[in-house]
Parts: sequence; C-alpha cells; structure tokens
Amino acid sequence: MSQLNDISLVAQVVVFRNTRAFDQLVRKYQSPIRRFFLNLTCGDEALSDDLAQDTFLKAYTHLSSFKNLSSFSTWLFRIAYNIFYDYIRSRKENNSLDIREVDATHYATQTNVGQEMDMYQALNQLKETERTCITLFYMEDLNIEKIATIMECPAGTVKSHLSRAKSKLGAYLKQNGYDEK
Repeated sequence: MSQLNDISLVAQVVVFRNTRAFDQLVRKYQSPIRRFFLNLTCGDEALSDDLAQDTFLKAYTHLSSFKNLSSFSTWLFRIAYNIFYDYIRSRKENNSLDIREVDATHYATQTNVGQEMDMYQALNQLKETERTCITLFYMEDLNIEKIATIMECPAGTVKSHLSRAKSKLGAYLKQNGYDEK
C-alpha cells in the first residue's frame, strides 16, 4: 500500500508538476534519510542536513528517471548513498582532512565517552561500506537484497560487510567495558 502511494505521488510530481506531492514524499522520508546520514557521518548534524537536502534536490530533479524497478525508498537511499560517497571523494580530492580525523577531533571534545557508550563513536570504528551496511540493515531495517541494490554490489558482499562490522563493533564494545550480556 505504501509503495503504491509513493508511486502515485511520484506520478503526480512528474506528470502534473505537483510540488505538494513531492512535499509529502519529503515528509515521509526525511527522517530516515537524515538518520542514515547521521550514522554515516558519525553524528555531524549540519553535514547530515546538507547531505539530506542534496539528496532530495537530486531526487526531485531526476524524478522522471524513476522507473519503479525497485521501491521508491530504495531508489532514494541509492541517491543518498551516492551523495555521501561523492562527498567523501571530493574531500579526499581536495587533500583536506580525512573524515575519520575530523570525527576523532569532534569526539575528543565530548565528555564521559569512556563511561557512556556513544553509538557514533562505535560506528566511527568501521569503514564507510561497513557503516553503510550496518546502518541500512539494523537502523533502517532494510533487507540484504535492498542494501545490495542501494550499494550496487552482490548480496554476499553485503553479508561480508555486515559480518566484519559486527565483529569490529563487538570487539570495540568489549574493549570499552561492555560485556556480552
């Protein structure tokens, strides 16, 4: 039902240029997209907001290219994923600070990190691909096939990223005093 509603809204935007229909799509997906970016950027709210805005702008300008081969949410997360990796590539091309260095500096200013587990600090221990898989699987509740579609990789690769990420997160938690209870 939700997918049918999304397709109806997309059709209204594409055929009738109904911006209110696109507003409904934005309202429906802005929290999941923003949460996705918050996890990928390890809690950088301003950057997450900027990337989410870029995602919706790109989705709006390319809405006519949506072919309904996957759900609208999968298509939108694919755009978000591409926006994030374009951002990472542009940072590396400009020889600016690596995102992990920025995150380490950001978290050094937090108080009581050793006592209170910070989800973003744990996610910061992962590679971007592992963090993406963990975020989409556990926080956005997407299945392996949808994640594989979003990341344009085989389902087995997604499973490998998830397995490595879980191992790294487990080791990090254990090292920081969290037992397996």
